[in-house]
Parts: sequence; C-alpha cells; structure tokens
Amino acid sequence: MKTFMANAQTIERKWYVVDAENKTLGRLATVVASVLKGKHKPTYTPHVDSGDYVVIVNADKINLTGRKWDQKLYYSHSGYNGGLSSTAAKDVMKKFPTRMVEKAVKGMLPHTKLGAQMARKLFVYAGPEHKHSAQQPESLEV
Repeated sequence: MKTFMANAQTIERKWYVVDAENKTLGRLATVVASVLKGKHKPTYTPHVDSGDYVVIVNADKINLTGRKWDQKLYYSHSGYNGGLSSTAAKDVMKKFPTRMVEKAVKGMLPHTKLGAQMARKLFVYAGPEHKHSAQQPESLEV
C-alpha cells in the first residue's frame, strides 16, 4: 500500500463564504486558517498548498471577549530607535475594519513561502457584499 501525496495537479479547490457577524475573532480565525491550509480534507499533504478559498464578510461586526477592545494592542516599528508604536484594537477597527481579521488568520498560517501562498486565498470584506459570487461559494459555518 502506497502513501498518497497530493500535488498541484490533483488538488481540487472550493470556495467558501463565512459571515463574521457576532463571531469571536480567534475562534473564527482558527477555522478559517484550517480551511486555507487544507487540513479539513482527507488528501491533506503538509508540503503542498491543498487548501480552499475563503471569503469573509461582515468583518467589521466581529466580537472580542473581555476588555480586549481597549487592552489588545497592535504593534508596528518604523525601523528607527524608539520607533515602536502601538494601536488599540478599537482604533484599528475604526481605521481599517478588515485588518484585525486578516492579521488573526495570517498569524495562524505558516510563516513561510507556502504560508504566503495560502494567505493569498483569503478575501476579507467589511460589509455583507463581496465580488466572488461567480465562483458560487458555499456557506461555511463557524
């Protein structure tokens, strides 16, 4: 009996749409990252991007538990000495409504070229509309 190894020619990709309204950020991100990796498929192969496409809508209506809206900080560094700046989650949501979801999902993917390839299959929209209706995405419950 031979072990099955997927390759680029044998992968079949699906499209899924996820409604993020009233969903907890981390719990949503773990499910979406798993689908992007392809771990939900029986043909999962670690060194091949066998995941599916995911469209997330209503990203601006995501929930955070506890006092994370005030206490969770997102950091960025300018590259200069003393150039570390931090922004609270509520300010990030006001300015960039999709960024929190994107960062949460991308942080759960591998930090390699393969992970970057997986992250390209993620599409996040702040409102309920998306432009991927031609792909006939299936609804994915989280």
